[in-house]
Amino acid sequence: MIPTVRSLPLLLLAPLLLTACGSERSGQGETRDDGAPTAELVARAGALGIAPELVYVTGAPGFTLARQSVGVYGGDGFSATYVSRQEGGQLRLYVDRGTMSAAECAAGQQMCELVEEGVWYRSGRGAHEYAVVKEDHVVRLEGDADVSRDVLHEAAREAHRPSGEEVTELLPPAPADDGAAPTGPVERGDLPPAGDGAPRNDVDAGG
Repeated sequence: MIPTVRSLPLLLLAPLLLTACGSERSGQGETRDDGAPTAELVARAGALGIAPELVYVTGAPGFTLARQSVGVYGGDGFSATYVSRQEGGQLRLYVDRGTMSAAECAAGQQMCELVEEGVWYRSGRGAHEYAVVKEDHVVRLEGDADVSRDVLHEAAREAHRPSGEEVTELLPPAPADDGAAPTGPVERGDLPPAGDGAPRNDVDAGG
């Protein structure tokens, strides 16, 4: 069964809310698949320890992305939280390697439904989610009980790999690799100018 992570408190997320970007629906199944990751996505995701091919964004009416929530999930997967200011609900996006079978879908849940090939809906333990099985990973959209199934369904349909503009909004810049030479050793003030360089002990009290 794919692990989950604890929801982020709304008060911590609210200051950094950004408007989620919508997208056209295309590709196979419930989600849009935009092909190979861009060089910018590779650099930014790699700096966080996230596999670039596992980075997705989504959109849902009334929900905005909390950038503070974006991070690694599991080994090298991806997670992000979208928050509704009006309703106070949270919609969580998880992407991780693996797949989902009927047994895994039903484990620990009150109900599990195969919506179409490779697309599962399940609910239980105060939350519900859509899980979309891709070739080598699973895209999951999980919502609190007060987030409607229609909203989750819309988020699942809108899930896609980010475009260049979306990457800059989603992930922090990768550290600059300017090739600067390492700085030299710090010069100590208590070393004599000649001799073997041993510290001087002939100073009075107080240095």
